[in-house]
Amino acid sequence: MDNNTEKFDVCIIGASLAGNYLCYLISNLGLKIAVIEEHYDIGLPLQCAGIVSRKIKKLIEIPNSIILNKLKVAKLVSPSGKSILLSGDEEPLVIDRIGLDNHFYKQAERFSNVSYYLGERFKSFSYLKEQHQTKLWITTSKRKFTASMLIGCDGPLSSVAKSLKSKNKVIYASQIVIRGSFEEDQAVMYFNPDWKELFGWIVPEGNKRYRIGLASSENVFSKYKKFLGIIHIDFKSKISQQGGIIPYGLMKNVAFSNILLLGDAACQVKATTGGGIIMLLTAVKIAAIAIRKSFKANNFSKKYLKKNYEKPCKSLIGSQLKIHYLIRMLLERFSSKDYDTFFKILKTHHIEQKISFYGDMDFPNQLILQLLKSSLVIKFLLKFFLQNPILLPKILFIFLKR
Repeated sequence: MDNNTEKFDVCIIGASLAGNYLCYLISNLGLKIAVIEEHYDIGLPLQCAGIVSRKIKKLIEIPNSIILNKLKVAKLVSPSGKSILLSGDEEPLVIDRIGLDNHFYKQAERFSNVSYYLGERFKSFSYLKEQHQTKLWITTSKRKFTASMLIGCDGPLSSVAKSLKSKNKVIYASQIVIRGSFEEDQAVMYFNPDWKELFGWIVPEGNKRYRIGLASSENVFSKYKKFLGIIHIDFKSKISQQGGIIPYGLMKNVAFSNILLLGDAACQVKATTGGGIIMLLTAVKIAAIAIRKSFKANNFSKKYLKKNYEKPCKSLIGSQLKIHYLIRMLLERFSSKDYDTFFKILKTHHIEQKISFYGDMDFPNQLILQLLKSSLVIKFLLKFFLQNPILLPKILFIFLKR
């Protein structure tokens, strides 16, 4: 190794919300931090519908300028056009995701111990023995340097994860922003077996601007055109257009020797909605504590990082992410008739009350337990599993797997 090689303590790959917020949290630990981002503009390309629960205010200080709208109602629409309206105390926020990414970028980059390298791509890493310590030799598209820790925050197609032989399944999303005249306080989700991995959505930004998108595993553009036809939107009326990739599945191993995976790279995303800001922010806080402990103990082993990062992540958010994935497994098998039947059940008075009282878009375990007390729900599920006998063993295997 060249004596002139630059040395860092922590190298963060990816300068979206995960990387920037983590950098901000650990910037006061006296560590020398490098943040590598392949794009020149923070927050671009936009790959988020931007709905988040109010829990975000308990996790971070969010500037009012980033809050674009406040929602009161979620409207769920079945393939046949039947719908249900759900409301409660959740009242999610629609946020400016690019603004949020930039907020923590500005907070972090003002520290003299933090160096941002924009327009630079992570290529590889290798382990390096240095003075009885294991460090990392990191190569980017423009430089080489060493670090004690590498944090992969580089999205669903994470190059860091691939280097560790970890790969996410993904689904693809397309979204346009238009001016229109839909409900201003209502997010709408269109379910259909044709796009079974997620749904189509209408999200009001406020001021008559709406984000209209759809996500699926294949043939996204043709399905998106079909969806726009259903809701009578002319594709040519768009103000802007975005495309994105969403990780899909369960959170896997996220701690390795000297390395952590975080956010989309770690599949810390809700399979029911494709969103993950609350899960991400929770994981970032855990990661910041784990990093502090590792440098204090001078211990970057896989065992130590699993104990201080992966295990708490699985305890706090992993079980909830598993529930989201199990729900999605059910919905993927729903026929149009199943949707109509299930929506009819949800519209019964006592179940609507339970959803309003126990509904939580991030932590659904209490609501699920309450729904399973309903004889109508149990009857529906028994019939559904009899029609889909292969599904129940898969769900039980995932549910019981640690």
